[in-house]
Amino acid sequence: MSKTKQEPLVDRLLLEKLERLTLRWQKSFPGLIGGHNPSRFAGSGMEFLDHRNFHAGDDLRAVNWRAFMRLDKLFLKMFQIEPRVPVRLLLDVSKSMTTGTPSKFLYARRLAAAMSFVGLVKHDTIAIQPFSGELHDSFTAGGGRHRFMPTADFLSELEPADRASDFMAVSKAFIGKYVQRGLLIVVSDFLDDQDSLKPLQYLADFGHELQLVQVYAPEDRTPPWKGELDLEDAETGQHLELSFDEDALAQYTAAFDAYTESIQRLAMRNNGRFSSIPTTMPVEEAIFGPIVASKGIA
Repeated sequence: MSKTKQEPLVDRLLLEKLERLTLRWQKSFPGLIGGHNPSRFAGSGMEFLDHRNFHAGDDLRAVNWRAFMRLDKLFLKMFQIEPRVPVRLLLDVSKSMTTGTPSKFLYARRLAAAMSFVGLVKHDTIAIQPFSGELHDSFTAGGGRHRFMPTADFLSELEPADRASDFMAVSKAFIGKYVQRGLLIVVSDFLDDQDSLKPLQYLADFGHELQLVQVYAPEDRTPPWKGELDLEDAETGQHLELSFDEDALAQYTAAFDAYTESIQRLAMRNNGRFSSIPTTMPVEEAIFGPIVASKGIA
């Protein structure tokens, strides 16, 4: 019996609109030649950067002969190189991502597919790294838009993990697996029973440029329930009995907003970017609204 055909994560019309976008980063990373973002590293390239004195063994083709005619001294022209910066996408597949309608898990995969397409069109190499309490099997694609279908298939076939997230364990494992610094996109609800801020700072301190995308369900921020409640943690299974009235709801929403702001401050403090996106927002609006506004895509 054949499988039921799944709805594509990103439809053709949105893909056409994503063609003109580019993943952006601000740091200059040492890397392979051939990217599209400008770098401060000197080398072979198209855009002039500076001059330096000529040394024995330098390529005579890079000599500024006009300057030599005027000054009777050899200067070497240096150009701005465009490094192929590693782009990694940490995708949260932990148990808490299964909540919401549509689920945060589905929404996050749609965002991941859209952002991966943007990178592949510009010949970035994208490594998609799912995680929960540990790193799961990853997928790497590069070489252009023709690699998008295998990428979309990988994301479509992902299953949510039946365990909680552990950002500290994941951050340490990530740094051990990916030793070259680069652009790190994290798509998650950032709901961890432990602290998620310290592990994110750990990734920034290692040298990665962070682009943090918070995906949340409306009930994550504003629970629709009142009265005597028995709440179960989606990840740990722990129960909490409480009385939920208007004051408690206001305090809960304020705490959620404060936590969101703390993640944003961490990103900004490390010259990264941050977007907070509810699952009720269409993916197209999320890309061309909060994510473009954060300058993570332009």
